[in-house]
Amino acid sequence: MTYQRFEDLPVWQDAIHLAERCEDFLIAAKDKITFSKRDQLDRCSLSVSNNIAEGFERGSTNELIAFLYIARGSVGEVRSMLCYFERRPALYDFKSEISNLKPLAESCSRQIRAWADSLQNSDIKGPRHLNDQSRSDWEKKNAREASAKAFAAREREMISKLTPKEPARLFWEQRNGPL
Repeated sequence: MTYQRFEDLPVWQDAIHLAERCEDFLIAAKDKITFSKRDQLDRCSLSVSNNIAEGFERGSTNELIAFLYIARGSVGEVRSMLCYFERRPALYDFKSEISNLKPLAESCSRQIRAWADSLQNSDIKGPRHLNDQSRSDWEKKNAREASAKAFAAREREMISKLTPKEPARLFWEQRNGPL
């Protein structure tokens, strides 16, 4: 799936939700946490979604990857701060809230990592680098790949309807492995 706006990205939506939930926690625990620690968690939690958005808007895959790793670093900082807060006796009443934030942060981290990994294995340089010809070539390549996958699925479906001893099925299984 191709996204046109960063607001539509599931990982951005989870990241902004993380920032909102961290802010709710900070408001509830305000008197139990020093200003500098509240400010730090507030900034790093919002940094996750902001860096995803900035990287997405940059228009090149290399810059997007760089900002995704910055976002991942920020979500690591969120998790570290949550671990610290979880250990503080003054925040004992907030243990449940903190424990609920950690899996959301871990999910964001996993999603960012998976996206960055997929981008690193992509031959697309990003929309900034596309001209009419390269965009057309890329679209044709994607169409060819989609067509080949659809053909392979139809072929597999048809072959599976043949009896196991049918020569066409035996030949197909020799080339592609058993059904």
